[in-house]
Amino acid sequence: MAKKTTRKLIKMPTKAGKADRTASRARISHTKTSHVISSHIMTPPWSKAEIEEAFRRFQAAEAAPKGELHHVNPYTLLVAVVLSAQATDADVNKATPALFALADTPAKMAALGEDRVRELIKTIGLFRTKAKNVVALSELLVNEHGGQVPRSREALEALPGVGRKTANVVLNIAFREPTIAVDTHIFRIGNRTGLAPGKNPLEVELKLLEVVPEKYLLHAHHWLILHGRYICVARRPLCEKCIIADLCKWPGKTTLMAASSAS
Repeated sequence: MAKKTTRKLIKMPTKAGKADRTASRARISHTKTSHVISSHIMTPPWSKAEIEEAFRRFQAAEAAPKGELHHVNPYTLLVAVVLSAQATDADVNKATPALFALADTPAKMAALGEDRVRELIKTIGLFRTKAKNVVALSELLVNEHGGQVPRSREALEALPGVGRKTANVVLNIAFREPTIAVDTHIFRIGNRTGLAPGKNPLEVELKLLEVVPEKYLLHAHHWLILHGRYICVARRPLCEKCIIADLCKWPGKTTLMAASSAS
């Protein structure tokens, strides 16, 4: 009887339901195909003059861009960047005020302890691992660096939870080094636009360091991140609002701009 009842409760798919699923599969298929096609299109390289003009426009639009992670000193910046891995800056900014009110130095963070840190950052993804890393890196800063954030990439990357991207952010913001931290946004822009194509973040970083004019390198990191976060977004780039749209080499750009103009 249970089996018969179960069968009666199962609803047969309607024609409308079948149509919706068919359309959905078609969209997915189209997206996958478009991705495969676009990944094999050779995007034309930018000329030196075009790169110069792109960054001239970025500078004209915002002369001194700033990161969006809240911090009060190099140490809290380091902690905020470690916490931001696989999390949004907004989520990190919601959790750090209470954390930094109690511990804005490595010594205070080490004294606070892993359990308390974990409780304060539990709204952030991977909070258990991040709490462990934050306390561990704080202890290392106290024991090996006199409680100061080192200005060396090697020393930064030796800290728990700190990779090349995090080190680049700290060097750029805290110490004003002309580094470029390639996150998902910069990686996307570098490959999509043809400005700095690369198979991995390191390749994109090295290419950007090669092509971006020296006078723009200090702020290039933030211009590109903010551009990727708010304009050259992943799903549907806002090409109609892009200040470098006429310079961009992305094959899909013209179609999107035309579609936007027609709507």
